[in-house]
Amino acid sequence: WERNHPRRDQVNDRLQNQNRRINQEVREGEISRAKATQLHREDHAIRQEERTMSKFNNGHITPAEQKSLNQQENAVSGQIGR
Repeated sequence: WERNHPRRDQVNDRLQNQNRRINQEVREGEISRAKATQLHREDHAIRQEERTMSKFNNGHITPAEQKSLNQQENAVSGQIGR
């Protein structure tokens, strides 16, 4: 998977890391459960978008699509722990 789909792997690794960070922030009391739910929904939407994009390119995403997804992930990441 990593070798055949490196862009998708990178996007999904980031989403997994953000999921872990969100859960950790809830445990530490840094963000509310409601905020965590909102962030999880945003991450889920990004993951769904990644899957949809890959359907149009034989299971791959383009560099431009990866850039767009990364920008969306950056926006969610900035909300974690604020």
